[in-house]
Amino acid sequence: MVSPFLFFADERLSLPELTAACLDGALVPLGEGFMPADAAETPWMRARSLRPLLEGRWAAVRLSAAWVHGAIPVEPVAHHLQRARDARVRAGRDPRAVYHDVRLPPEDTVAIGGVPLSTRPRTLADLARSADEVEAAVARAWAHREPGVAQDAAAWLSRHPRFPHVHRATRLLRAARTEPRDP
Repeated sequence: MVSPFLFFADERLSLPELTAACLDGALVPLGEGFMPADAAETPWMRARSLRPLLEGRWAAVRLSAAWVHGAIPVEPVAHHLQRARDARVRAGRDPRAVYHDVRLPPEDTVAIGGVPLSTRPRTLADLARSADEVEAAVARAWAHREPGVAQDAAAWLSRHPRFPHVHRATRLLRAARTEPRDP
């Protein structure tokens, strides 16, 4: 389905035409496509902009899902994608993507604009479990800003005690929830 708010190369316009529209100030890049410069960037638009990258086989996870959910304002340089189907699929060769060939369970998946991604609690739990300092910082800020999501992520972690780095994530979420909130 062609969206009136998202433009992809060769769908209605060629890449040179879309790039020229960006230079004219009519469009701005978003995910794998372009959107009108005066349109509001919503979770639906961010999710739909990743559709060509996901190819119906992958779900956006980690920082990519956090961006779609609105937890971070800037699109990640590389998108993290996790298998969304039972059957194994060949990872693409896109340099803008990091592929994880472990199936994302349906109960941890939500669809926004028809695009699969990890739920808000699962996304926060995965970021909190990460050894990457950028992802951990995003997890701390998100947990501090949205205590309800942090509580749901902590509940997810308690239901999955065998996942790697659950204790690290639990400590991070607990510390973020107990930090004093800014006035």
